[in-house]
Amino acid sequence: MSSEALHAPREVLSQEARLLHNAITSLMEELEAVDWYRQRADDTEDEALREILLHNMREEMEHASMVLEWIRRTNADFAGHLKTYLFTDGPITGIEKAIEAGQSAGGAPPSNRGSLVTIGSLKEAR
Repeated sequence: MSSEALHAPREVLSQEARLLHNAITSLMEELEAVDWYRQRADDTEDEALREILLHNMREEMEHASMVLEWIRRTNADFAGHLKTYLFTDGPITGIEKAIEAGQSAGGAPPSNRGSLVTIGSLKEAR
C-alpha cells in the first residue's frame, strides 16, 4: 500500500505529522479489514463461519472508531469537520451547502463549528 511509506523524509516531519500519518494508515487498514470480513461473510455458505466473520468485522469497526477518536482528540481540523458532519440528519451534502450559505443544516446560524476551515462566501455580511 503506497500510504504505508512516508512521502517526505522522516527527519523533516514534525511529530504531529508522523503521528497523524500513523493514525491515518492504521484507520485505513482497519477499514480495509472491515471490507474484507464483510465480503467474506457474504461469500460463505457456512452460517457458523459467517457469524465469526461478522464478529471479526465488528471488532475492526471498533478499532477504526478508536483510531478516529484519537484523530479527533489530537487534530483540531479533523475535529471541526467531524463535529460538522457526524451524527447529523438530512442530506450530507446539504450540510456543506448550508455552511456555505452561512446557515446550519436546520436553517439557523451555524454554531460552534470547532476549527472547521472552509472557504465560504466572499460577499460582505450585511
